[in-house]
Amino acid sequence: MDSSTTPQNSTSVVSAIVSFLVYEISRKQQILLVLLTPFIYSYLEQIIYYKFIRSDLPPQVFYWIPWVGSAVEYGMAPYDFFGKMEKKYGPVFTFMLLGKKMTVCLGPKGHEFVLNAKLSEVSAEDAYTHLTTPVFGKGVIYDCPNHRLMDQKKFVKNALSVDSFKTYVPLIKEEVLKYFKSSPMFNLENKDEGDADLMVTQSELTIFTASRSLLGKEMREMLNTDFAYLYSDLDKGFTPINFVFPHLPLVPHYKKRDNAQKTIANTYLKLINKRRATNDIQPGRDLIDALMSSSTYKDGVKMTDEEIANLLIGVLMGGQHTSAATSAWILLHLAERPDLQQELLDEQIKVLGSLDADITYDDLQKMPLLNQTIKETLRLHTPLHSIFRKVMKDLKFPNTNYTIPKGYHVLISPGYAQMQDQFFPNAMEWNPHRWNDDSKSSYSTAEQVDYGFGAVSKGVSSPYLPFGGGRHRCIGEHFAYCQLGTIISIYVRTLKWQFSKEMTGVPNPDFQSMVTLPLDPAKIHWEKRVKA
Repeated sequence: MDSSTTPQNSTSVVSAIVSFLVYEISRKQQILLVLLTPFIYSYLEQIIYYKFIRSDLPPQVFYWIPWVGSAVEYGMAPYDFFGKMEKKYGPVFTFMLLGKKMTVCLGPKGHEFVLNAKLSEVSAEDAYTHLTTPVFGKGVIYDCPNHRLMDQKKFVKNALSVDSFKTYVPLIKEEVLKYFKSSPMFNLENKDEGDADLMVTQSELTIFTASRSLLGKEMREMLNTDFAYLYSDLDKGFTPINFVFPHLPLVPHYKKRDNAQKTIANTYLKLINKRRATNDIQPGRDLIDALMSSSTYKDGVKMTDEEIANLLIGVLMGGQHTSAATSAWILLHLAERPDLQQELLDEQIKVLGSLDADITYDDLQKMPLLNQTIKETLRLHTPLHSIFRKVMKDLKFPNTNYTIPKGYHVLISPGYAQMQDQFFPNAMEWNPHRWNDDSKSSYSTAEQVDYGFGAVSKGVSSPYLPFGGGRHRCIGEHFAYCQLGTIISIYVRTLKWQFSKEMTGVPNPDFQSMVTLPLDPAKIHWEKRVKA
C-alpha cells in the first residue's frame, strides 16, 4: 500500500491544511472567512438543498442576508411583497423572516388550510406566546393550553351579550361627549372649531369607552390620573421588536412594559379582593364581576384571581389597537366624503326622528349605512395584516406536492385577499355602499361549529375575514361594532370635519407597528355641527 494514502497520513494532510488556514492566512482573512461562512452556507442551501434535495418544499424566496431574509421588504410593505411574490411563485411560498421560515398561504384556500387546521398540526400558542405573555401576564390567552383558552373566551363572551350591549351604548355615548368637552383637541364648550390628531384622540377614546363599559365606573375613574400612562407603557409591548426579542433588559420600554403589567394587574387584583371581602359581586354589573362569578374551567379548576386580573388586561388591550386604528381610518375616509357624513346624519334622523333623541343599541341595528361604513373600513384596513401559526408536524398543502415541514410557520393574510379585485370589484376604493346587498357580498355561511366558547361560522374559505376565523376567531366583533357604531354616530351628530391643512388625502398605511395604522399626519379640522 502506498504510504501516502494511509489514515495516519490523511490525518496529517488535514492537520496541515488546518494549520495553514489558522497560522498562514492573515488575521483579516480569518475574520473575512468567518463573516462569509454564513453567507456561503445560506446561498448553497438555497441553491442546492431547496432545488434538488427537497423539491417537495414550497418555492423559496431567495434572500441575500442570512437570518434577516426578506424582513425589510415584508416589514415595509407586506401587501406589495405578497403581490410580487405571488406573481413569481404562486399563492404558496416560503420566505425567511429574522430566522423563521414563513410559508405564506394566500387567498381563501390558504385561509381554510390554516384556520381550520387541527391543534396537532398548527399552534397559535407557540407562534404568539413570547409576544403576548409579557403584556397580558401568566396563565391566560396564549400562556395556557388551548382548551383553557377556549374556556376563557367563553367566560368573557358571557359578558358580551346583547343585554350587556344595551347597557354599554349610553355609557359609551356619555364618555364620547365628556371627551369632546374635556379634551384639549376639542374643548367644545369653548371652541367652535379646531384640529384633532386622530391617533391621539381615538386611542384615548377607545380605552376610555372600553374601560367604562367593560370594567366599570371605578376602573374608568382611575384613567383620569397618571394611571392612564401605564396603559401607554403596556401598549409599547406590542411592537415588531418585541415579537422578535421578547426580553431585552437594557431597553427602557421593556422595563416600562413589565412595570405597567405588574401595576395594572395588581390594581385589578386589589379591586377583586375588595369585592370578595365585602361580597360585592353582581354578575351583570361589569366584566370583572362576570369573571369573579363564572370562571371555572370544564375540568373543575377555577381561575385564580391573578389570572382573572391578567385576563382583564388581555381583553382590554386585545381590542385597544384594533378599534383605535379602525375608528381613525373611518374618520379619515369620511373627511374626504362630506356626502357620506350627511348620509349618516340623515340615517340617524330617519331612525331616531330627532338628533335630540338618545341612541340605543337597538337603534344602531337599524342603521345599515353606519354598519356598512365599519365593515368597509375593516375590509380595506384590516388591523392585522398577517396571522401566524407554528407548524407542529409536516403538512401537505391540498392539491399540490408541497410539504410544509415541522418547525416552519404558516402565514395567512385576509387583508391581502380583501384588497383583490377578483373578490371585491374596484377593491382599492373605499365604498360602504358596496355592502348594500349584504346577502351577496358578505361571504357568510350557515354552517357553524362550537370550539368551546359558543357557535361560530365554520366556513373560513372566505376572502373577508377581518376578525379571523376558526377556534382563534376574535370574540369581540359584536362589541367592536357596538363601540365603533356609537363613537362614529356621536361624531356625526356633533361635528362636521375635513382634512387639516397639512393633509392632502387619506394617509398611506404604516406597517411598522403590529397593527396597521395611518401614517402621520392623521389629522382632521372639525367644526361644531349647527342643529337645524
